[in-house]
Amino acid sequence: MAVKIPIGRSNRHAHLTQEIIEKLFGEGHELTFLRNIRQHDEFVARETIDVRGPKGLLEGVRLLGPARGVAQVELSLSDARSIGLRLYARLSGDVIGTEGVRLVGPCGEIMLAEGAIVALRHIHVSPVEAEKLGLVHGQVVSAQAGGVRSIVFCNIVIRVDPLFTFELHLDTDEFNAAGLKKGDFAELL
Repeated sequence: MAVKIPIGRSNRHAHLTQEIIEKLFGEGHELTFLRNIRQHDEFVARETIDVRGPKGLLEGVRLLGPARGVAQVELSLSDARSIGLRLYARLSGDVIGTEGVRLVGPCGEIMLAEGAIVALRHIHVSPVEAEKLGLVHGQVVSAQAGGVRSIVFCNIVIRVDPLFTFELHLDTDEFNAAGLKKGDFAELL
């Protein structure tokens, strides 16, 4: 039986620590809820920042909340190249040794020493769903997205957490290359 996975496009965004949020938006500032996302442990915040690299600026990069223990900026390869960064695909949270970027907010700016990544494609799944499908945390799988520009995505990392909702996350470059739209599904291979 084919397993259909909802596909989510992960636009450029940043996860920041409370300390960095306060440096960029002012003392005591907390991220303001804008809307939910499919993953229950996060939300889209109203706040945006600018991200400056050696050759340019990305304006209006959306923040996701709540504040995290480690800051990271997730960009597509196209975004990274446009501002002069050489980023590599990493799992979210794996920022040690990555490039840094300058973050600019309405009340200040800060040089993030490391933390700029291109997120590895991954599938969020709850433990119950993972067990039902025979998937384990860290497992690498492939999935096929259909349509006119049908494509097989390889090297997709399974991420298991009780708060996760079943969804394949692709960055904007990958999503657009496959000609996908909101509401599309992939088939687990």
